[in-house]
Amino acid sequence: MTSGIVFDIKRFSLHDGPGIRTTVFLKGCRLRCWWCHNPESQRPKPELMLRPEFCINCGACVGDCSQGAIEWDGEQYHTNRERCDGCGDCIGACYADAREMTGREMTVAEVMAEILRDRPFFEESHGGVTFSGGEPLLQGDFLLEMLQACRAHELHTTLDTCGHAPTFTLDRVREYVDLFLYDFKLLDEVRHHQFIGVSTSLILHHLRWLLTNGHRVIVRIPVIPGVNEDDATLRQMAEFLATLPPPERVDLLAYHHLGIDKYERLNRVNPMPATPPPTEQRMAAIQQLFEGYGFQVNIGG
Repeated sequence: MTSGIVFDIKRFSLHDGPGIRTTVFLKGCRLRCWWCHNPESQRPKPELMLRPEFCINCGACVGDCSQGAIEWDGEQYHTNRERCDGCGDCIGACYADAREMTGREMTVAEVMAEILRDRPFFEESHGGVTFSGGEPLLQGDFLLEMLQACRAHELHTTLDTCGHAPTFTLDRVREYVDLFLYDFKLLDEVRHHQFIGVSTSLILHHLRWLLTNGHRVIVRIPVIPGVNEDDATLRQMAEFLATLPPPERVDLLAYHHLGIDKYERLNRVNPMPATPPPTEQRMAAIQQLFEGYGFQVNIGG
């Protein structure tokens, strides 16, 4: 049976589609959004996350590290990321829970066993399963088999995607997806490369393609001060959406600081440490802007 890399499964989710949902987060994403609040989702393989504030400098992990990646500097232990191969052998030796792996290999059967535990809640709330990430389309075979298994169990399925993935993969899975949550971040090509790291072309092509083919789509716009929160940028995005068959809804997602600590735990630089979230008044004004183009708009998912 096909397996894939899952970095989280959240039960009783209320913001990833209709009703009460189980959200399965798959690892791997080609985008490098500056505001990403799940940086552990970006790389496709399991990786080590540290909680330095938990470390008691006992040294128990050193003996279990076959790569000699854990070093003592005279005051505390450090992990040399260049030597670490992500094997996870040091995790069990840590008495203080200062070390953990994000991402684990799971089979379709294992994921479905987790999902089906919540079936009674789906039935009561008209909920279901959401596949998110990272970018779930990058694990195409794994995603397809899970969607097919959900269809066999008559479970409602939602796919949270940025659309930056092979068209062949999207074409294979789309008939098994009841609702798409489609991320739309910027229209300007230069700024898209600057803040996200890839071109807009494939993302915009797939959004148009899904809407033209009659799929249910909720467009999700993260509102990021300094990136896309100004009126000129938002009007440009709204005018583009107005040229497409209308989505079911536009959701405005305010930038937040949740997940900032993950950058330190992964030993990565956070590109936007001091960016303030947009105010409630600003979000309400942006809602009115998009409603002026005829869209149904929600603040939040």
